[in-house]
Amino acid sequence: MERSRIVVIASILAALGAILPMLAAYYLSWSIAVRGEQARLARLADYAIMRADAALGEASRALKTADRFDMPPCMATHIAALRSLVVNTTAIEDIGYFENGLLRCTSWGYPPRRLTRSPPADFFASNGVEVIPRMYPTISTGAPMTAFRYRSYTVLTNPVRFVDVIAEPGTRLAVATKNGVLVSTLNDPDPSLTERLADLPKTGSNADDLFATSRDANWIAVATAPSIAILSDMDRERLLLLPGGALVAALMVGLVVWLSRRRLSPLGELSIAVQRREFIVHYQPLIELKTGICVGAEALVRWRRPDGQMVRPDLFIPLAEENGLIEEITDQVLYATVAELKSVLVADRSLHIAINLAADDLKSGRILPVIETALRNTGVLTEQIWLEATERGFMDVKSARATIEEARRRGHSVAIDDFGTGYSSLQYLQELPLDALKIDKSFIDTVGTDSATSSITPHIIDIAKSLDLYIVAEGIERQEQADYLIERGVQYGQGWLFSKALPAAEFIAFYNDSKRRLGAGPAVIRREIA
Repeated sequence: MERSRIVVIASILAALGAILPMLAAYYLSWSIAVRGEQARLARLADYAIMRADAALGEASRALKTADRFDMPPCMATHIAALRSLVVNTTAIEDIGYFENGLLRCTSWGYPPRRLTRSPPADFFASNGVEVIPRMYPTISTGAPMTAFRYRSYTVLTNPVRFVDVIAEPGTRLAVATKNGVLVSTLNDPDPSLTERLADLPKTGSNADDLFATSRDANWIAVATAPSIAILSDMDRERLLLLPGGALVAALMVGLVVWLSRRRLSPLGELSIAVQRREFIVHYQPLIELKTGICVGAEALVRWRRPDGQMVRPDLFIPLAEENGLIEEITDQVLYATVAELKSVLVADRSLHIAINLAADDLKSGRILPVIETALRNTGVLTEQIWLEATERGFMDVKSARATIEEARRRGHSVAIDDFGTGYSSLQYLQELPLDALKIDKSFIDTVGTDSATSSITPHIIDIAKSLDLYIVAEGIERQEQADYLIERGVQYGQGWLFSKALPAAEFIAFYNDSKRRLGAGPAVIRREIA
């Protein structure tokens, strides 16, 4: 179930890893194209503002120059001077002189008929010049002009000058006065759209158009272009970005595959199990063979997956030892044991629980303060926690001896586990201050058989006796084996003949029943070492 869920999640992530970078490349190409087009429109609007300011500046200088003339108005010299201004000022087409509200003369001469001055201006520029966006001259041309007026003089400027820019097909441009009166346009922009956009931020977009606006003290310029205009730019950007997007997609898919394989690997699953604290403890009862009394139990770790599946210790313990995870597992077993059995351990001091140590724990001794912390304020005695280690843990005799001596000083009893299957020698046993020796199940299985190894069991028993060690036989399954061991003076045993490893509640019930029927065991199982 867990693996299936991981495969499904990994498949989804892989699909997202393949799709999202491509979508990101598409979005980025669109975003770059939009920003590029908006930047172009912004430059266009800024240029239109610059052209409008230039026209206003030239017209203002011409007006103020004419206002300073000291010659009689509308005489030949005055008209010639006005004509010279027009010729030498690029931005103006005509200039006229008004007196008492009537046009008296222009740079073209005298008006053919009586003409009155235009109504008040639509806008006053920042330099005091009046601006009239649309005026129809009657002398020079009939095309509408933009008029600039100062005192008695009015100049006419072709509004095309404001939008005389090179623009892409479909680009529309509008220039208006600061109060929103339209002055000039390029490519017939929608006046209502221009009016709405004039109040919006500098760049933006709506459903159909991209736009940019520019403002100064006198003018507002709005440049727009249809959104479809960026498609060619998007295609160009996609050609540049899609290979990168494809590479990122490949990397993301590869990363998901790598992480999934790592997560689904035995080590990956074990690491997650340690993080999630998926380990539980079962307790293998320890029986005094002569009386049948339950004197304690060995805490055995079990890995229960989230789907309830149990993983055998022989599959994950070596992997944990090889990859530095065993210490955390040992700590979890220790704390779980204390939490589950605290009440029965406090109630009955004759009960003890054995905790299995890894070789690294025995070498470093780091487990001893951990046990001290776990037992603090629980009421459980140090003497009630046995420590067991396999023969491999005793290979560094010097370090092992230091740890064992400190453990025994604190009150723990120490046993060598699975004796006869590893690298132990009689010298190791003589040098180490152990309390008990546990005979591996493989030797107990040969009891009562003609196996070649059946003769080894009595030798192991004799070795333990010679060293004054308590003896525990593991894996007892037949009464014949129990009888054989009792006859040879083996004190304790474990195995399915008595009970399988039990969850905490079942072990407590088993122990209480044994105690009720047969009594409690000795308070301490420990030998004295001089």
